[in-house]
Amino acid sequence: MSRQSMITAMGRPSPLARAAKGLVLALCCAAVVVPFVGIVSTSLATREEVTRSGGFVLLPGEISFAAYEAILSGGVVTRATLVSLFVTAAGTALSLVATTLLAYGLSRPGSFAHRPLLLTVLFAILFGPGLIPSYLVVKSLGLVDTYWALLLPPMISAFNVIILRAFFQELPPEVLESARIDGAGDLAILWRIVLPLSKAALAVIGLFYGVGYWNAFFGALLYLNDSGMWPLQLVLRTYVVNQTQLGIDQLGGGAALPPQEAVQMAILVLSIVPILLVYPFVQRHFSKGVLIGAVKG
Repeated sequence: MSRQSMITAMGRPSPLARAAKGLVLALCCAAVVVPFVGIVSTSLATREEVTRSGGFVLLPGEISFAAYEAILSGGVVTRATLVSLFVTAAGTALSLVATTLLAYGLSRPGSFAHRPLLLTVLFAILFGPGLIPSYLVVKSLGLVDTYWALLLPPMISAFNVIILRAFFQELPPEVLESARIDGAGDLAILWRIVLPLSKAALAVIGLFYGVGYWNAFFGALLYLNDSGMWPLQLVLRTYVVNQTQLGIDQLGGGAALPPQEAVQMAILVLSIVPILLVYPFVQRHFSKGVLIGAVKG
């Protein structure tokens, strides 16, 4: 019996097994897609449809953007969205710069404080600082009620440093040595040679940081006492998870207040859309970067 025949005879699932697998996959897809469609549909439904359906509309008969006009008319949600966009953009940029410099330094044996810094990074993976020490450090630095409290504590992820360091170590050493012989310094080698060769890994690390900053709410809950500085995720927690009602003054004014369910679902959609818009631009690097980092890490 040939090898292909043996595999076919031993491993080919029966029609019943294939049908069961397809049914399970269909149920899993429905469990993900149906709630998402319901969230989007409820955010676009009119007051009458929301009232008639009990607060959850699966397919709206009439499209209404009143909920989006309300939350984007200059109130709490608009301000929180701008805060989240700023924190995500600034935090991702700072994290990428810091992580790249640290990972590149750790990938070059003989660099300044190479071994102590590497041990410190590895120690940080195993033992986190804890909530109270972190808060005391941020408070002692005078960062409470500032956006620096959202940017500096999560700026460097030890895990991402190790992944990026492993990627830099696998770059062809002949290329780097040739550049050094031509007179290039470390920063010139990093900027002109290493970074262009590391676009996939940097895109993945940047996506990790961006999603982390966008979804972070605990740092804001801990360090920001001024509700006017809250990012979108903390507003989402307050007005959607805790079911706190949003008034006209908090929505930026307006003649009519949309149904609360539509407003809450619109905030949910607003919290998801930016990541969905960014992901297609990074997706072509994502599989390659994750596989490279996983294998070499």
